[in-house]
Amino acid sequence: MPRILVVDDEPGVQESLRMLLKSDGDVTIAGDVDAALREISISLPDVVLLDLVMPGRSGLDLLEELSKRGVRAPVIVLTATNTVSAAVQAMKHGAADFVTKPFELEALRIKVRNLVQKHDLEREVERLRDEVEDRQQLGRMVGRSTAMREIFRAVERIARAEATVLVTGESGTGKELVARAIHDLSPRQAGPFIAVNCGAIPSELIESELFGHEKGAFTGAIDRRIGRIESANKGTLFLDEIGELEPAVQVKLLRALQERTFERVGSSASTTVDVRIVAATNRDLAAEVAAGRFREDLYYRVAVVPVKLPPLRDRREDIRLLAQTFLTRIQLERGGARAAANAAAGTATPPPKKLSAAALGALEGYRWPGNVRELENAIEHGLALCEGDTIELVDLPISVARTGQAEALREQWRQGERSFDETVTRFETEILREALESHQWNQTRTATALGITRRVLKLKMDKLGIESRGGDEGD
Repeated sequence: MPRILVVDDEPGVQESLRMLLKSDGDVTIAGDVDAALREISISLPDVVLLDLVMPGRSGLDLLEELSKRGVRAPVIVLTATNTVSAAVQAMKHGAADFVTKPFELEALRIKVRNLVQKHDLEREVERLRDEVEDRQQLGRMVGRSTAMREIFRAVERIARAEATVLVTGESGTGKELVARAIHDLSPRQAGPFIAVNCGAIPSELIESELFGHEKGAFTGAIDRRIGRIESANKGTLFLDEIGELEPAVQVKLLRALQERTFERVGSSASTTVDVRIVAATNRDLAAEVAAGRFREDLYYRVAVVPVKLPPLRDRREDIRLLAQTFLTRIQLERGGARAAANAAAGTATPPPKKLSAAALGALEGYRWPGNVRELENAIEHGLALCEGDTIELVDLPISVARTGQAEALREQWRQGERSFDETVTRFETEILREALESHQWNQTRTATALGITRRVLKLKMDKLGIESRGGDEGD
């Protein structure tokens, strides 16, 4: 259902529009620009009805913010007859249409419907264009899933704006890759990209690391030092794990973001910078705000445009592509040195290694609590242990090989490497072995856990050739 955002400070107008449009979409009301921005940060609207004259910030201010954030929802300006010139100005700032108060209700409803349909059509054209291009990569981000294609499109829109971005997601999902893509696609691409892991720097050093210090500011400050914020001037500053910052540093960072000025530690002179901030966290910052551990004003300052990365387990269709990409990339990075060493020794360079069907099946069946980073490490592990030209199941980390065993067997059957009967037998063998091992090979406890009798368990073990261990087979 289309999301319709009404931004107007008059209760009568709010209620009229709510009643008029409730059958056409999900109507959300905002009484001022700040409330509208909060709603937009939660969910993007499909159309916006905007009053130009409101207490505080005006409708033109909201249009400017929408442009900065890359929000492309069409805007219908609501204006009084004596402010039509302002509506024309709003059209120049990106508004799609305007109506004068008092407006004719049915005509307004038709405008809303037409703009929603047009917006839907534009998004569908964009989606189809992406499918035609079969996009699978943006920067170093890789994926063919619907979730990742939406991330790609969002990053391209966000990059062109100057708004502060908050990237959220579990550890290992690739938040820094998003930040780098935003920088590389932005007008700041020629400037520096400076990354700071706020959780990896001791609390007593983080202020100096971010803002720099003057000579003699504290013990050990033997020279002036330029901070990361100043180093990122004319470029992008990536603040990873921003939720780890101490409250005192949060205050100073907030001022730097608001005023684009700060003081080095030990200095009273202000330094002005032109920096775009991309922050990231694996914490729920809204919950941190509620718990009093993160400043609410800083949260709204950094979460202007939120980007949420899905965990790898929620985009399993990307695992095979990612695995192949990592395998190729790692071998290419190592290939130059290896080729040079082989040439010097007069030996041939071996062909690139590949992943077996069983190994790929195990990768796809594993849950990846460490996400994309863990997958890349698993490929490196496989390359390090592989002795032939194919990475087999046994070459993968034990946790991956064991957990992904079922999917590995299924993949071997799909590829014709195992018959159906052999696949079923091997699957049953693995289940029984895993159950026995988890109960220290005590058959009574294992049978109870499996919901069968000890006699049936022993018959299955004999049939599958699983030998008893530990001497005591029962009690």
